[in-house]
Amino acid sequence: MADLTMGADNILEVRGLRKHFPIKRGILKHTVGLIRAVDDVSFDVRRGETLGLVGESGSGKTTVLRLLARAIDPTAGSIRLQLNGEAGGSAERSAVVDLATAAPAALRAARRRIRVVFQDPESSLNPRMTVRRIIGEPLMVNDKLRGEVLDRRVRALMERVGLQPEQLHRYPYAFSGGQRQRIGVARALALDPEVLLADEPTSALDVSVQAQILNLLLELQRDLHLTVIFVTHDLSVIRHMSDRVAVMYLGHFVEVGGRAQIFEKPLHPYTEALFSGIPQPDPHRPLQRIILEGDIPDVAQVPSGCPFHTRCPYKQARCEEEIPPLAEVGSSGRQVACHFADELDLKGEHELLGQDGGAR
Repeated sequence: MADLTMGADNILEVRGLRKHFPIKRGILKHTVGLIRAVDDVSFDVRRGETLGLVGESGSGKTTVLRLLARAIDPTAGSIRLQLNGEAGGSAERSAVVDLATAAPAALRAARRRIRVVFQDPESSLNPRMTVRRIIGEPLMVNDKLRGEVLDRRVRALMERVGLQPEQLHRYPYAFSGGQRQRIGVARALALDPEVLLADEPTSALDVSVQAQILNLLLELQRDLHLTVIFVTHDLSVIRHMSDRVAVMYLGHFVEVGGRAQIFEKPLHPYTEALFSGIPQPDPHRPLQRIILEGDIPDVAQVPSGCPFHTRCPYKQARCEEEIPPLAEVGSSGRQVACHFADELDLKGEHELLGQDGGAR
């Protein structure tokens, strides 16, 4: 593993991350264009925090997660992961690996430390495997566990996520959606990871069990000192789960900051528009809906200048020509990609929804 330099508090540092998918046409499959799913994204993740990624469908959130897990190869950029302790018995303590360029052996060691909880528990679990095999497979492949030793470890993981150890030999069809997601969480925890990548883990579940899974993840993060990157389009989930929030639009990060900061006073017009769409439980309270014109642009035909200018109610001529960088605002680590962030007076969640009090 390369000896790289990282910030003392960071477990992940992403720089210049890009993922472009070629568009091919014709019998000879010539490349005629690019889908810029993730385009020049840079961010840090601090050890022990939950970073929430939020944005409309098609904004690139899940692609970022797949890149962090190296499920797909990046087009460009670096993904530096700080390994705290032994990784597969061969890594040096506190070594740093660049997941974007890591050799197969280094990548295998790093993947013990960064695991994924998938969106749909029904499609992510093999219906022909028992729970013992699903949860135990990472232990069988990586740690060569077998027999009663494996069974004890799997039972302990099942208890940890709220399942009954007696269900060890059942198949996924015998479980509810919430229970299947708990199996997925147990599988992700099998190798004692440091980073958990959660890709909308409650969107396929009934509302009645969503809160149970979210609270389970919070409990696991606290007890196991996990770092979590949580992808969702649900702002109420982001408010409940995240320490910091990154807002994505058309493959770009447009705003990054602390949860309370962003919910109380957004700095980017897109963030303000997202907040105005949060469901309001009290029908008698006044709402200030911000209706964005048009749909999110085609990622194969990204507009020039600011990616958001085609829908922005505050756009000016400069926005159509110049891409705003994701720049730090103040001394709190807040970042925004907007030419006029200092001039705009945007409303937070409570102002838009007619609520009293500050951000929760």
